[in-house]
Amino acid sequence: MKTFNVLHLLLVQVIVLLPLLCLSDDFVSSRATYYGSPDCKGNPRGACGYGEFGRDINNGEVSGVSSRLWNNGTGCGACYQVRCKIPPHCNEEGVYVVATDYGEGHGTDFVFSPKAYGRMARPGTEDQLYSFGVVDVEYQRVPCKYDGYNLVYKVHEKSYNPHYLAVLILYVGGVNDILAVEAWQEDCKEWRRMRRVFGTVHDLQNPPRGTLTLRFLVYGSAGINWIQSPNALPADWTAGATYNSNILLT
Repeated sequence: MKTFNVLHLLLVQVIVLLPLLCLSDDFVSSRATYYGSPDCKGNPRGACGYGEFGRDINNGEVSGVSSRLWNNGTGCGACYQVRCKIPPHCNEEGVYVVATDYGEGHGTDFVFSPKAYGRMARPGTEDQLYSFGVVDVEYQRVPCKYDGYNLVYKVHEKSYNPHYLAVLILYVGGVNDILAVEAWQEDCKEWRRMRRVFGTVHDLQNPPRGTLTLRFLVYGSAGINWIQSPNALPADWTAGATYNSNILLT
């Protein structure tokens, strides 16, 4: 019964995500606004769990997204092209943002950092665009591209070797969502499911000792697949350390 429930939940996630992962030239109509920020960058207390990393990823051009796009944290890290629809004030390219938080209101799908919101404006019209507060937009999901990185995770600061492990997924390249994370328990010859705590943070009480192998349930253009990362974490992993999986996602 437990296996059935897990598979059922994953199937529900896939059904919800399916329209969000279909890339095309068609844009979806919506609305967008922005939040206050002393440095115009991202919110370090965002619901995805990125912390200070969430302030500067993508040069601070980030956004909170609606519950439909956030999808209980599965949508964290997704990349979008968003352009506003006021010709005198909006440029043609719009802005490329990374979803780092949950946020919605006034029928919006995006709550931008001020820097991201201003990026939609034509030169010299930023103040006018800010004055609107909420604007009509169109958006599409686009591949995430990080120079030199593809699937990268960080051991959360609250982890404590060997008793508690929490992993924060930082970079996910391409158009892919991480549905689940598991750790290999060598002595029992089985995979142990990590709990999604919130956003992109997954944890495990009493994790396996020694070098850790992780696998990620990835949903993207290639369908849904388990992708394994041997030697994902060394035996002496430490809280706050960042590790590159060397997994290539496209």
